[in-house]
Amino acid sequence: MPGRLSRRSVLAAALALPLAGCSGGGSTSSGPVRITFWSALRGSQQVVDAFNRSQKRIQVVFQQIPGGQQVGYAKLSNAARAGNAPDVATLEYPQVPGFAIDGVTRDLTGLLSDRLRAKLLPQALGLTTFGGRVFTVPLDVEPMVLHYRTDLFEQHGLRVPRTWDEFAAAARVVRDKVPGRRLALFPTDDPLQFAAHSWQAGARWFDTSQGAWNVSLADAPTRRVAEFWQGLLDDDLLFANAFLGRQSDAQIGQGLVFARLTGAWDAGAQMKARPAQKGKWAIAPLPQWDPAHPVVGTHGGSTFAITKDCAHPEAAMEFIEWQVSNPDSLRARLSSGTSSQYPAVPALVDVGRAAFDRAYYGGQDIYSLFDAEAAKIGDDWTWGPRMTATQRVMADGFALAGAGEGTLLDAVREAQRGTMPDLVALGLATTEHSS
Repeated sequence: MPGRLSRRSVLAAALALPLAGCSGGGSTSSGPVRITFWSALRGSQQVVDAFNRSQKRIQVVFQQIPGGQQVGYAKLSNAARAGNAPDVATLEYPQVPGFAIDGVTRDLTGLLSDRLRAKLLPQALGLTTFGGRVFTVPLDVEPMVLHYRTDLFEQHGLRVPRTWDEFAAAARVVRDKVPGRRLALFPTDDPLQFAAHSWQAGARWFDTSQGAWNVSLADAPTRRVAEFWQGLLDDDLLFANAFLGRQSDAQIGQGLVFARLTGAWDAGAQMKARPAQKGKWAIAPLPQWDPAHPVVGTHGGSTFAITKDCAHPEAAMEFIEWQVSNPDSLRARLSSGTSSQYPAVPALVDVGRAAFDRAYYGGQDIYSLFDAEAAKIGDDWTWGPRMTATQRVMADGFALAGAGEGTLLDAVREAQRGTMPDLVALGLATTEHSS
């Protein structure tokens, strides 16, 4: 097994990562290869059962783990430190660099087949690739879209906004003409949504050029985004509260918000959470800064890692490839309930489309829209090495800004200040850009 690289050594662009060797997969004289798999994703047990029925050489043992930073990811980190991590684990995109730097995930470049690489949406694979090396395999990728109440838009003479200026104008109409309601919510607990807006505007919070992690959370595109949303908040054009919780549920359930800005996955979540609103919603492209050059970021999505403790990485990769690219895998996952996830392998879109009840969205073919929006995902975004800490500090600042104490830009700058010590503690070469 190759030795551990120094954290200060450069992996093509300063993502210093340990390399793990690959022992042989496949059947053994004592029976099928046994692969352990941890995930918080709904439908994973059904996927594992379908895979195990499909062949006899590899048998996967599944363990459902809780989602969230303080539970599921902490459990994985602790298991890796103890040397008993699962063979395969699910990671959301923002977590990939951190687990790679910590040596939990393997370098999968040599294990990823050309066949699978050709099937994956390039923008999705790009989010798990650093310095030309792949560290996880995408399952789904979720372009940001606009969910809106067709009945409320029609009732109040609103047109679906194509630009952010039109979005702001619609927000003024709602504030002025419909007491107690607002066009949308600024989620004070969801920095990843703000990140997607910054991504769309051309921000690069992190990059690994010139042999270092370069951090610039308050770059010019981000300042533009922060000033735009701050202006909406200052003019009382939006609700400002947590996305997760009873208050947001009430705002949506009681028709107090006209629109929502989230990833493609949220269409299915909306159907499941509010069946009584069937026929009242539609989905449109995200408003743009420049409609002639449309770009979106992502909000949500999961990937699969093979850990350093895996004894049979080739078998683990065979299971992962089946999970992300085989139609039977997606059918099994969808058998657990309604979902609108957008597959990272676009060839599976027809499977999702066939299983989705269009009636909720007035017959709209939302997957055709998702196809178009996924093609607009900007390809120059890199998540940071310690996004959990970055998100925590930014969310604290957003909560203050939502209450009228400080600004969104203050929160972004404080998040950068809170991020740097963690990067230095990792032994990473860093540069910091402020404005």
